[in-house]
Amino acid sequence: MDDRVAGALSLPDDWPAHPDLSLALNRMGSFDWDLDTGLMHMDRPALDVFDLTPDEYDNHPASLARRVPTDEAQRLDGMVSQALKSGRTNYGAYFRIQRRDGTLRWTHTQGFVRRDATGRPRRIIGIVRDATQELAESSARQDLDVERRRRTSLVDGTTASLAHARTVKDVIAVLKNSQGLAHLGATSLVMGLLESGRIHLVADGPEGAHVPGTRFTRVDEQYPMSEVVRTLTPRFIESAEDFATSYPVLWPGISRLGITSAAYMPLIAQARPIGALGLLYRDKAGFTPDERNLLVALGTSIAQSLQRAMLYEQEHDLAEGLQQAMLPRRIPAVPGAQVAVRYRSARLGRDIGGDWYDLIPLPGGRVGAVIGDVQGHDTHAAAVMGQLRIVLRAYAAEGHSPATVMARASVFLHELDTDRFATCTYAEVDLTTGVVQVVRAGHVDPLLRDVDGSCSRMPAEGGLPLGLSAEFGRLEYPVSTAELDPGQTMILFTDGLVELPGSDLDEGMQLLTTLVSNGPPDLQKLADDLCDAVDVRGGQDDVALLLLRRRAAQAPQPGGRLQQHVAQNDPEALSSARHMIRAAVRAWGAKERADEIELAADELVTNALMHTDGGAVVTIRVMVGSERRLRVDVEDRSSALPRRRDAGEWGVSGRGLMLVDRLAEVWGVEPRGSGKCVWCEFLIPERS
Repeated sequence: MDDRVAGALSLPDDWPAHPDLSLALNRMGSFDWDLDTGLMHMDRPALDVFDLTPDEYDNHPASLARRVPTDEAQRLDGMVSQALKSGRTNYGAYFRIQRRDGTLRWTHTQGFVRRDATGRPRRIIGIVRDATQELAESSARQDLDVERRRRTSLVDGTTASLAHARTVKDVIAVLKNSQGLAHLGATSLVMGLLESGRIHLVADGPEGAHVPGTRFTRVDEQYPMSEVVRTLTPRFIESAEDFATSYPVLWPGISRLGITSAAYMPLIAQARPIGALGLLYRDKAGFTPDERNLLVALGTSIAQSLQRAMLYEQEHDLAEGLQQAMLPRRIPAVPGAQVAVRYRSARLGRDIGGDWYDLIPLPGGRVGAVIGDVQGHDTHAAAVMGQLRIVLRAYAAEGHSPATVMARASVFLHELDTDRFATCTYAEVDLTTGVVQVVRAGHVDPLLRDVDGSCSRMPAEGGLPLGLSAEFGRLEYPVSTAELDPGQTMILFTDGLVELPGSDLDEGMQLLTTLVSNGPPDLQKLADDLCDAVDVRGGQDDVALLLLRRRAAQAPQPGGRLQQHVAQNDPEALSSARHMIRAAVRAWGAKERADEIELAADELVTNALMHTDGGAVVTIRVMVGSERRLRVDVEDRSSALPRRRDAGEWGVSGRGLMLVDRLAEVWGVEPRGSGKCVWCEFLIPERS
């Protein structure tokens, strides 16, 4: 056939090329394709690859069509044409052929392009070989790599999820909810923690997989978790026989689950065991080295997460215990008021905080209500909160005005060895008159719920947070005055109650106002509902809440009455008395005469302090008769009666009683036991 072709066509002198013997030894065939004539010589091994006999092939590539599917032939033609046009010197490709029996086999070809001096392609010499086994092995390796990557990804994914677990329950939830059991092929999971020489089973699943009697087991007992804790070595149980022989006590409970193998890993953190993890399998025998390495790595990751979770819970419990110790153990019964308090700890994502509430009984039917929040979420914040609560209570009990209480508390916090500051609201409520004096240090405004359920803010002009006001020398805290009518409720709270993810404080306040308006009339139920609303929206901060409702029975019948003692050489007490008088006058509807009444009362108190040896007691009250009057009484321990005198043109004193005489409708002096009472009265309008 070669002579016939050579006589008819001009072929290269060395055509066909003589293949290297090593090609045949490696089961490779060769071909020599003359591009000028279109003839392609194939040796016997090459024909064997295509499952052709010599008489079935006539040196024309078209003869291969019976073995090469059309789509594969088109792909090969396109690839060769591209190589010739692009100037490349070689090409290679995998393609399929169909043998006589109809089976498809993978084939690989590699061609080398020979060109003349002008770069024109003249000839392609190459090889062909059967690649079915090669691709099968490659596919198996690829599948193995995919499986390996999947398992590695499982460990990585579980580790990433465990990084967000803060409690032991969180760790268990990750293991049960991450589909890890399904990916590992495990049927059941068990996990135990080491506690005082015993292993406490804290997780088992799925439901119905618990083996009775294994909730608590000793380390020295013949159980797989006990063994791995004792030896600090993983235990791989590769068959049901191995399980039954090694652990006869446990096997009866395990056998009913259809378990055929299991892997138990010690959970080791900082070179000491903290527990054990077990994975149980059905229809599995043995563990490959890769599986063993994977499970050991998974156990290490779980152990580290468990240790973090246990340390977090210990610290959280310590902080929570510290805070509970710092908060009032009980709220005292307050005549004339109904009170509800709540503290909600944010266990998710945060440590314990410095939020607190307090209720302070004060003389004269008054009560101090405190709500505050120390910066930070740790034990230090809780400790600072406790100290601050105590000093606030002490300053209030000493009789200082609300503004003074705040200023002194700020100085105290500034002088502590801490960089923390605190926001706070202090409200002093006279339950007889309903007068409320509010001082706010960087805190959110209180709310006021009316008898009909409507709710609104109690705007209170504020100062800087405690600690900061002392640091910047701005200790002036303005006092805002309001009146709490019978049945009305004052609501004090920390910002955790109004914080909304992705929203500003005003939106949170609007939502809280709506919740309060639509809430139940029962005070305790309302407090519960407000805290539940925080849980529903996933609030991540602590919440302290104090609700104070003035009882209707405490409404004064003849009118309001307030009283305060003013000691000598105590300018703060004098300032506090002024605040009390101003607040009462405005709350009782006599705002237009507030300046006159305050000035007259101030003159009477100043006279008592200057001209007597002791202090003075100031009483302000409303008298209801044919006309509504406000009366100011100033009592002292001197029996010497005051007198009006002319101060003269250049005198610096002597005008006090003249002022009182001009400002008040009437004034007078009454003996009182060992002392006297100087009083004055003012006409005030009827209440609307």
